[in-house]
Amino acid sequence: MNIEYRNLLPNESNAYRKIRLESLEKFPESFGANYQEALKTEKFRIENDIENQSLDRFVFGAFVDQELIGICAFVKDESNTGNIYQMYVREGFQGKNIGSGLIQAIINEANNRFKSIEIVLEVTPKNERAYHLYKKIGFQEVIDENNSESNMIMKYLA
Repeated sequence: MNIEYRNLLPNESNAYRKIRLESLEKFPESFGANYQEALKTEKFRIENDIENQSLDRFVFGAFVDQELIGICAFVKDESNTGNIYQMYVREGFQGKNIGSGLIQAIINEANNRFKSIEIVLEVTPKNERAYHLYKKIGFQEVIDENNSESNMIMKYLA
C-alpha cells in the first residue's frame, strides 16, 4: 500500500469535513468536539484554513489512491509553539503506522516553516492507543498545574 502524506489543497476542504465528522461520530471519547454539535456547524474553522492556505494553520492528509484516509491539523499560536489537533485515521487503515506517518509529516512541515518551534498536543486519558503512539514518536507528558481539563498535555522532544 502506497501512502502519500501532504498538505490538503483548497478544493479538498469538503473531504476534510467528511472525515472529521466521521472521526467525531466513531470515536467521541477521543476528541473534545461533539458530533451532533459539529453537524450543525456550517463551516469549520479548519475548512477555512484549508481553503485559504494559511501559513500558521495547516492540515495534512494521508492518501491511498487519491482517497483521504487520515487527517492531522497544525495550528501555530502567538508564541513559538505549535499545536497538533484532530489526528485521525480511518478504521480500516489503523494499525498500519499511518498515524505515525501523519504526525511525522506535520512535525517535518512545522520545522520547515518555523525554526525551533515547540510542538504540543493533548490526548484524552482514555485514548491509550494515541498516547502510546505519541510516546513512540518522541512526545513526553508535561505536568501543567494550570491545566484544569482532564486531557494530558504532551510536548515533542526532538
